[in-house]
Amino acid sequence: MDRQNLTLLTDLYELTMMQGYFRNKDQNETVIFDAFYRSNPMGSGYAINAGLAQVIDLINNLHFSQEDIDYLKSLQIFDQDFLDYLKDFHFTGDIYAIPEGSIMFPREPMIKVIAPIMEAQLIETAILNIINHQSLIATKASRVCFAARGDGIMEFGLRRAQGPDAGVYGARAAVIGGCIGTSNVLAGQLFDIPVKGTHAHSWIMSFPDEYTAFKAYSEIYPNACLLLVDTYDTLKSGIPNAIKVFTEMRDAGIELKNYGIRLDSGDLAYLSKKARKMLDGAGFPDAIISASNDLDEYLIDSLKVQGAAITSWGVGTHLITAKDCPSFGGVYKLAAIKGKDGEFIPKIKLSENTEKVTNPGNKTIYRIYEKESGKIKADLICLVDETFDETQDLMLFDPIEPWKKTKLKGGTYTMREMMVPVFLQGKCVYDSPKVMDIRAYCQQELETLWPETRRLVNPHKVYVDLSKKLYDIKIDLLDKMGAE
Repeated sequence: MDRQNLTLLTDLYELTMMQGYFRNKDQNETVIFDAFYRSNPMGSGYAINAGLAQVIDLINNLHFSQEDIDYLKSLQIFDQDFLDYLKDFHFTGDIYAIPEGSIMFPREPMIKVIAPIMEAQLIETAILNIINHQSLIATKASRVCFAARGDGIMEFGLRRAQGPDAGVYGARAAVIGGCIGTSNVLAGQLFDIPVKGTHAHSWIMSFPDEYTAFKAYSEIYPNACLLLVDTYDTLKSGIPNAIKVFTEMRDAGIELKNYGIRLDSGDLAYLSKKARKMLDGAGFPDAIISASNDLDEYLIDSLKVQGAAITSWGVGTHLITAKDCPSFGGVYKLAAIKGKDGEFIPKIKLSENTEKVTNPGNKTIYRIYEKESGKIKADLICLVDETFDETQDLMLFDPIEPWKKTKLKGGTYTMREMMVPVFLQGKCVYDSPKVMDIRAYCQQELETLWPETRRLVNPHKVYVDLSKKLYDIKIDLLDKMGAE
């Protein structure tokens, strides 16, 4: 995090290929690479794009320092003229991307890089490292928040994250995905996101008794008094002592706000309902009941079904590590090479696995919405020079099973191009919003999904189709390659 120059955050073969292109300068054509993913993580019906701001930082600071060059020289696999070339290296190409916080679906470009192949090749690994991680955590967070049905979710998994970077950028992504704040103070400082927290069991244990610990905490934080009640006995000790402190605060004329209890163990459904009854009976119907303890979207959903009286949730390990899905699976594939006439020549990668066959050419994405509801009908991947008239009928078809077709009548749908320019000729032309603004945009994006697509198990699939023009190019390339 304190190293802005991440140029060497790459795989060695990117650099060895760069030297190969340097040796064969006529092979350093301008190319197009697409970064995309093949399937939604966690069995979700969608994913959330996150990490673009860090990609921008990467590109803006892309250069080889003398220390970097000295290290590469020590590997004894790079020639001096190539190392001399690296001294003045910088990115000169174009980058287009889906904005952070956007809903996205499999096989459509998250990021498109148009640059000399040496430059495009070098940044592959770092782009995937950044986008894969943050998109994974943002998607997980959105699922957890959906399960909570409007209750606030706080991310507090720093101590369980896979290192400082994962903890900090994971917290950022979790807030983009819907969390109201984080316990991570450094993330709060870096990204201007709310930081929240209470106290640990050790606070209680360091005092002679539970009541004294609660009393001391309330005196220090009267306007943020959330007491952890399960250190000894939740129902017989913790909640009664919390009620005693709240009563004393009220009797002293302190306005009770942002106060309540936290449960961190035991049967959360049972204990929260008992706690609610005790708090209400004592005259504290607005007291918060917060819960933690290895929560994820499935457990939160189950607790909600059971009628748990919890209104605030702290989610740590399962969120910050995306425990049930440790990787996002984004890839970076060559889609086109600029020919001598200046036109891009489409390229395709074949595979025995159908889902690994790439989509060729210089592409963009249009999102199609049902005009009446504003909900997503489908995404359409097409070539950048294609245009569409929303007043005309639009035929969509499944690119895997093309006999499956849907006709949208003109005037019943709207279209929005998803990819925006981020770098043009090496210069950044995009201003990254603040994280809380990205979060707000993400919430708007999530509202465009049908409820069936957001459900946690067996969600409805949003179709990602190809335009007829792009489909024909893909089939023609496949036919030609199959005939060789």
